[in-house]
Amino acid sequence: AQLSCLARLLAAKNLTGDFTRYPPDLLLFFDLAKVPGGTCREFYAWAALGKLELLPRGSSQRTGLLRGALTCLGVRSSHLSPEQLSSLGGLVCDMEPETITASDPSILENLKLCPTLVGTQRDALNAVLLRGDTVYGEPSRWDLQTLQNLGPLVLALNQTTLSLVAKAAREAFGRSIMATYSSQGRSQREKSLTLLRAFMVPSSSSPARLKRSTEGCPSIPITATTVSDPLLTIYYESSEHFELCLSNEVLKANLGPLLQQLLTRDQQLVVKEKLEQIYPSGIPEEQLKLLGPLLYLYSAEEISRWMVTSNTTLLALLDPSYGKQEAPQVQQLFSRYLALGGTLTGPLLQKMGEENLCELLEEQIQQIPPEAIRTAQLSVSSCSQAKKDQLYRKAQEAFAGQAGTPRTYYCLIRPYLGGAPAEDLKALAEAGVAIDMDMDTFLALNPEELQKLSVLDVKNLLGENLPSLKEAENETLVMLWVKRQSQEELDCILGIAPGGPPPPAPTTCPIITLSTHNAPSTLVPNSTSPLVSTSPPAPGGPPPPAPTTCPIITLSTHNAPSTLVPNSTSPLVSTSPPAPGGITHPAPTTCPIITLSTHNAPSTLVPNSTSPLVSTS
Repeated sequence: AQLSCLARLLAAKNLTGDFTRYPPDLLLFFDLAKVPGGTCREFYAWAALGKLELLPRGSSQRTGLLRGALTCLGVRSSHLSPEQLSSLGGLVCDMEPETITASDPSILENLKLCPTLVGTQRDALNAVLLRGDTVYGEPSRWDLQTLQNLGPLVLALNQTTLSLVAKAAREAFGRSIMATYSSQGRSQREKSLTLLRAFMVPSSSSPARLKRSTEGCPSIPITATTVSDPLLTIYYESSEHFELCLSNEVLKANLGPLLQQLLTRDQQLVVKEKLEQIYPSGIPEEQLKLLGPLLYLYSAEEISRWMVTSNTTLLALLDPSYGKQEAPQVQQLFSRYLALGGTLTGPLLQKMGEENLCELLEEQIQQIPPEAIRTAQLSVSSCSQAKKDQLYRKAQEAFAGQAGTPRTYYCLIRPYLGGAPAEDLKALAEAGVAIDMDMDTFLALNPEELQKLSVLDVKNLLGENLPSLKEAENETLVMLWVKRQSQEELDCILGIAPGGPPPPAPTTCPIITLSTHNAPSTLVPNSTSPLVSTSPPAPGGPPPPAPTTCPIITLSTHNAPSTLVPNSTSPLVSTSPPAPGGITHPAPTTCPIITLSTHNAPSTLVPNSTSPLVSTS
């Protein structure tokens, strides 16, 4: 939603033609009707690098992107050439199966960019691979390196393709997956499990091949010995078989090791149900500490009955190695912890991480004591703006004692400045001490508050880091801020890229006053003659032109040859206000004022005094 709003804002400011300066994700939300025909190839090639999943599959904006790209590239058939595929990037993820099979084999590289493929697209992908004319060759000749090079496409391989892959290559690939499993998040582990089931072939000594030793279990029971087998879960064809082979006694004694296994969601649900049978009055806290991998399966109402009395239990459940937890579970965990007498200490805030901190409810953040803020080094960059604002106020309270020493105060409150209002930022800028704000902190300021800062405010905030602003001039927030500033201030104070259109070039417009007498011509000095414009611009009309360099000439006639003599100064003044949203007039310049006087002598040109050209708008 934020990207969509920002795209509309940029379109309203006529910045869409400058699309290469924006992140590809932002281009996905641009008004496609405003894409210039002459640069449409560049636009769609850049937009194709964005995360297409930000747009719902089948949405008008997403289908419009693909349709617009195909029209721009002149595609008139199902066959896509390598050049066209290069420009289309991830937009190919919405292609029909017929296009996948009819296009150049390099379309496989585009398909690697797709988070998911529908069934018919996966079938088409396998058909392309089975032809054997891709860079990967025939499936029967694939080895471990080939499978790794396929990347995310291995998730789409069907049994027909896999049956052609050598057993040694499949098993080697399975072992490589297992080697990285412990460092993967929950969603990646699900993918790894899918791959293991497809690639690992149980050996003759695996539990699935052994004779059943317990009635009801289709293979052998899970025991304290087999629970540590890294391939344990792929030996059971269904969650029902898994349930029959896992006794409550083994589960109770081996909960930790079992939950470290590659359990499917269905197998995890089996564990959850069995724990409810074992502990009908509530799971003991020592066992709760082990439930991090299952936390996402529990509702907030269920968590509200847990005995979370120590920060050790809280941190164990929120272990980041189990993947990001959903906000309702995190919020309920903290509510339960606080309700049972827990406190939000600095070490706890430090260890719980930014993601969990940003999931807290505002009333929970309100319970963070100043001492916790003082003793923790936190990052809040991924929090919502409302929570950044709240955490900034908490930090203000925590570091109020250091406000008298601006440099120290800035270093302490810097991580929270994303929630600072403009008046506080201005106070830092006017502290009289250089704080030298780094560009990462500057770009993380509240966008609305940043727009309220003057050129001098920004100069004083950045200090010795001011040159970095030039390097960041293509950042969207910087461009929007620059557009609000006058060109004169940007040039004179910052010296960075223009904020608006340049002022019109000076023109020559001599102003001549002619007086005649009943006598031969004589040109004499004229008194000061200011030229003043006080007329307001017509409603809805163009703004008045900026003052220009204009020599003012006064002519009077007498019976004498011409002589040019000095005249007094004459200011040229504009008092018309600038047009709304425009830029200020250029700095005052000097205009020579020439008086032409004729006497009975040859003409001569005499230097004249200067006359300032003044704008009082």
